[in-house]
Amino acid sequence: MTEMTANMKCRLRAILAVAATAGMASASMAASIDFGYLGLTRDDRYHEDRVYARNLAQGEGEPEPGLAVALRESRFNAKAVGVELGEKQVRADDAKGLLAGIERLYGEGTRYFLIDAPGPVVAEVAAAVKGRDLLLFNISAHDDVLRQQGCQANLLHTAPSHAMQADALAQYLVFKKWRSVLVLQGPLAEDALIARAFERSAKRFGIKIEARRDFILSNDPRERDQGNVGLLTSDADYDVVFVADSDGEFARSVPYRTVRPRPVVGAEGLVAVGWHWSWERNGAPQLNTRFERQAKYRMSEAGWAAWMAAKTVVEAMQRTGGADFGKIRDYLLGPEITIDGFKGHRLSFRSWNHQLRQPMLLATHNAVIERAPIQGFMHQTNTLDTLGFDQRESQCKF
Repeated sequence: MTEMTANMKCRLRAILAVAATAGMASASMAASIDFGYLGLTRDDRYHEDRVYARNLAQGEGEPEPGLAVALRESRFNAKAVGVELGEKQVRADDAKGLLAGIERLYGEGTRYFLIDAPGPVVAEVAAAVKGRDLLLFNISAHDDVLRQQGCQANLLHTAPSHAMQADALAQYLVFKKWRSVLVLQGPLAEDALIARAFERSAKRFGIKIEARRDFILSNDPRERDQGNVGLLTSDADYDVVFVADSDGEFARSVPYRTVRPRPVVGAEGLVAVGWHWSWERNGAPQLNTRFERQAKYRMSEAGWAAWMAAKTVVEAMQRTGGADFGKIRDYLLGPEITIDGFKGHRLSFRSWNHQLRQPMLLATHNAVIERAPIQGFMHQTNTLDTLGFDQRESQCKF
């Protein structure tokens, strides 16, 4: 009896050893998908001085927690198809440093990169990796040129463009019958890009720009009048004031200081964003809660774009049944993919410039007022393509 028990124990130990070995072998054979997160060592967009005076479109902190949340949510589905998900971060002073990080991670097998950097840095990095078997997701640069002349076949945009933001606001102005606009433009290069995008939208939707005036914030007494809201908004008749202010310091002083009692849009008052913490539909509160638990601050447009970038890859991974880069890339950029972005529409990438189709949320500091496309603005194939560059407008050549 004792001998039989000893034999049974030996057999049981042997079975367990074989099972453990098989389990370790299975784990070692699991494919992996790593996401490289690229960010600047010092990004002025998140500097405490800038955050203090940020315009409504800017977030409270970096968007990286959006990637972390997406990976945590997706691990179970990834394991179901034999894939392990991971994140590797690269911080550098400039585009050159980010490229060195890409080369290192690429050599380790990473093929998916999220880049959180201003437009010129994104453009430099994208140009340098042109033709490589990798996908670069732009999660925070709105520059239209990245979707037009500066587009790249392996550069995808989950962040909306300036054109999409301006089109959303223009649709709402037409809907409200606010068809005459005073434009106030700041001195920064990005202010000019924002103003140019709104001019395009105004022409597209039949809005009249009554006047365009430049502002400057300065302690120089000779330039004081150029920062005076009363003077800048006088001697013109208009329905609404559009402020092109990427910095936000001037824009926050415009509401309630205009000569005429008019609404303010653009950088303050009512803004067009890809995400807002107060969006309360389509499962958004649950996503916002998960992000805030991870980050300790509210989810911003860029945070959502980081989350969305990872979710698109995971969706393609599930549909193709594994980690094969070629299959994932083809499915992700193909006509069949539809992604739930918690904004009430099924999302996909535009074939002509790889911009993610998405609704825009028109929001104040603590509420979403409307979602664009506004009802009544039609398109021959997809109403989301009323926001941003449609195929016939595209200057992108892959």
